Amino acid sequence: MSVLVVGSVNADLTVRAHRIPGPGETVLGGDTRTSPGGKGANGAVAAALAGAKVSMVGAVGDDAFREVALSGLRRAGVDLGGLQTLDAPTGLALITVSDAGENAITVASGANARLTPDHLPADFSPFTHLLLQQELPPEITLEAARRGSAAGLTVVLNAAPTRDTAPELLSLTDHLLVNEHELAALAGGGESETSARALLARGPRAVTVTLGGAGSLTVTAGGTYRLPAHPVHAVDTTGAGDTFCGVLTARLSHGEELAVALRWAGIAAALTCTRPGAQDAMPTWAEVQRESERLDVVPAPVPC
Repeated sequence: MSVLVVGSVNADLTVRAHRIPGPGETVLGGDTRTSPGGKGANGAVAAALAGAKVSMVGAVGDDAFREVALSGLRRAGVDLGGLQTLDAPTGLALITVSDAGENAITVASGANARLTPDHLPADFSPFTHLLLQQELPPEITLEAARRGSAAGLTVVLNAAPTRDTAPELLSLTDHLLVNEHELAALAGGGESETSARALLARGPRAVTVTLGGAGSLTVTAGGTYRLPAHPVHAVDTTGAGDTFCGVLTARLSHGEELAVALRWAGIAAALTCTRPGAQDAMPTWAEVQRESERLDVVPAPVPC
């Protein structure tokens, strides 16, 4: 089964500091590191590492950051036939990581902001699943969802970063993934399960809320799943949410039941937190399986 990812491609410029600075504040950090990133590319790499055949639609510029941005996609074997080189800088994410492993990110979209619906493939039929995020212009994300849904693809939307999400986009989404901040922005606040069910009523067949150290919550018309966090020592949480989305989509594309796919996604996301970076930190499928076996984890949450 094949996954199409329509999303951002960035280079990440990361600095580690004792803590994340507040407004108007300067803190001293360590050395910078440059690595591949972008929510779209991150999800594509995670899905490919988890065993899916992945194709990427995205954009970069013809500049010094281009090869850095593409390096992880190439290593993971992602098909780059849908990649565009546009007259704009390659997207760049400026990331500060605290000693506690938390991060603050500012994204300069660059070429990502120049993608249009004209850059989408004419034929969606070779794919079974479509993975979307919100770092691209809303019009291309919405049009991709329209075409994917019309072609019978399972549409997975990670509604990140937080921005206005068109009601039509939610109605075209099969599985919506959000963190607590994105959930509050979309549903207006309130208890997580209640808010998730409010979003479920707007179109998706499933809504998953990632809760950091508290694991994840998934609601469907048929029930609720609460997945505890996989215990690890977090070094850097950058890319963990993207790993969750990519691995979940990959395992669903392999025909696994939702409960099982959620468990694999949780383990993979946790392992990503144990190493610095986003794509550079993502585990292989063999590593995810070994971790499950090491802790004798049954790969399925218990329905509530």
